Amino acid sequence: MVAQKEYIVVTGAAGFIGSCLVGYLNQQGYTDLILVDEFGSADKAPNLSGKAYAFTVERDGFFDWLAENRPNVRFVFHIGARTDTTEFDYSIHERLNVEYSKKVWSWCSTEGVGLVYASSAATYGAGELGYDDRHGLEQQLKPLNPYGVSKNEFDKWALQQTATPPFWAGLKFFNVYGPNEYHKARMASVIFHSFNQIKKDGEVKLFRSHRPDFKDGQQLRDFVYVKDVIKICYWLMEHRPASGLYNLGTGQARSFEDLVKATYAGLDLPAKIKYIDMPEDIRDKYQYFTEAKMQKLRDAGYKEAFYTLEEGVGDYVRNYLSKASYL
Repeated sequence: MVAQKEYIVVTGAAGFIGSCLVGYLNQQGYTDLILVDEFGSADKAPNLSGKAYAFTVERDGFFDWLAENRPNVRFVFHIGARTDTTEFDYSIHERLNVEYSKKVWSWCSTEGVGLVYASSAATYGAGELGYDDRHGLEQQLKPLNPYGVSKNEFDKWALQQTATPPFWAGLKFFNVYGPNEYHKARMASVIFHSFNQIKKDGEVKLFRSHRPDFKDGQQLRDFVYVKDVIKICYWLMEHRPASGLYNLGTGQARSFEDLVKATYAGLDLPAKIKYIDMPEDIRDKYQYFTEAKMQKLRDAGYKEAFYTLEEGVGDYVRNYLSKASYL
């Protein structure tokens, strides 16, 4: 058995949001952390450099490790998932995003441990039913890709359970951006890609609109800075409001053109944008508008202001991307 300290578990801990959360927990004085991920990837290693934690455990051996070591766990942040929206083999998403999450849930339920897990705004599909996190809507949602389907399947399953953690929250992350996404390649944020295009070519390529009701560059998303995301994760652990699904965006949709202009502003450069056709493999799976309804989290008691797009992108570009630094 491991020493009977009180631990916090973070899955997906070497990834983008998970590693930022580890850093934030350190800032709040928590260093007895159990980090779960696939740790063999060298490109994710810098995300955890300088951070304090007690154990790293490989994802596929985690439940055996728990059974053998019986740690005293205070809380679980289940951030790990297969997040590639262009991966169309559903069996991969089902194994990692549904079945693995069920194991995490069941362990937390049995052990009486609180849980925050990562859901996604991808569950909302094209937004035909809006972006409302009230319970019951999940049964009617039609996600556009296997990733979104897997996240919605777990949300539906969670809401049907009678055996639950003492507190749980499924967070429907909207378009999260910020430091520590250097390893994400194609799936990194538009800010990350824009920054690199500006440095390389002096211009940014954006997808043309393939719908007559949206002009080029005016596709709208709810972009949320990772620093807000990790603050809310921590707040939920500390305050434990009513269990359930919660949107996690800003509640304010902004255009990709605005995003790119904010990236240029962070570099003190005038914007130069070139429009290109969207790849056909994602064209019919593309969300043209997302905007989180945030009243549920506000009613639960979260009062902090969110970074505006200009504030968040400016901080990200000036203090992280321009310096190739990590959070």
